[in-house]
Amino acid sequence: MDNATLTAANDDTTNATEQPSSNAPVVFGLPEQVMPNMWLTDYDSLYYNQNDEYWEPPIDRHLLANLTRRNAQHGGIVQSRANMAASRFVSGGMSAQEVCATFLNCVQFGDVALVKIRNGFGQVTRLFPLPSYRTRVAKDGGAVVLERDQQFKRYKAKDIIWMRQYDPVQQVYGCPDYLGGLQAALLNEDATLFRRKYYINGAHMGFIMYATDPNLDPNVEKDIKEKIQDSKGVGNFRSLFVNIPNGKEKGLQIIPVGNFESKDEFMNVKNVSAQDVLNAHRFPPGLSGIIPSNTAGLGDPEKYDGVYFKNETKPLINNLIDAVKRDTEVGGKLKLVFDLE
Repeated sequence: MDNATLTAANDDTTNATEQPSSNAPVVFGLPEQVMPNMWLTDYDSLYYNQNDEYWEPPIDRHLLANLTRRNAQHGGIVQSRANMAASRFVSGGMSAQEVCATFLNCVQFGDVALVKIRNGFGQVTRLFPLPSYRTRVAKDGGAVVLERDQQFKRYKAKDIIWMRQYDPVQQVYGCPDYLGGLQAALLNEDATLFRRKYYINGAHMGFIMYATDPNLDPNVEKDIKEKIQDSKGVGNFRSLFVNIPNGKEKGLQIIPVGNFESKDEFMNVKNVSAQDVLNAHRFPPGLSGIIPSNTAGLGDPEKYDGVYFKNETKPLINNLIDAVKRDTEVGGKLKLVFDLE
């Protein structure tokens, strides 16, 4: 309230000849678009970067990377889906940690590139997942890794195995399957940040100080104005004592602009948006750590885990197995083996 003013209702200094004010409505703000950044997920074609010779991803990978850190449910589920798939790994041309990284990249970004590591004779000895955040698809189907200082690391198509989540719009990159819950994840974050600002601001949303008492001393009035106008920053304006001798009841009032406590929708927004994120991942609430709101609980987690493995985790594993199996240079001990029972 940088420009807050305080005016007594019966101020004798008011200009009697002043024209009466109009009853025009007060506009607090302009309408905002519901999805101002729709272009981040709305696309029908890809752009080929002629200068750097690679296809630009259809969805901003910086957005996909940050989203896991901005929403508790989404970030936890992405990691959990990768862990569930990696826990079934038995043996093959990657370490357990590299297998987990492969699934995490694929779930979070929709695709992952596996580079074939060769020995001095040109034989493939193992596979290694490239970070999807900085990996781009080259024109020949290979991979381009963006490095520091505008440098690139290029891999030929024969050295790369791509694993993608199918996208019906284009087949150059994969598409994450959780994008339908993107807005819910951001809404969940907005609700949390709003609540934090509410408490940091002193558990109020601003106020109007309304004075009608003629006994209010002009010096006190001036001092109150200065204290309110100078109240910038957290904790600068906490309490205010005003003494008006022979003053009237309610001669000085503080009227909140918004009563946050009377209609607190925080829990509703958090619960509904969290459920939307779970739906976007098709993730059972019984495996997500959600506290049940009823006495019946969330059912048997082992049954949920079995159904989720059959419908979600197993297809994800088979996608990786099939991608590696189709490469004729990878076989024998390099073949990926998972426990699918």
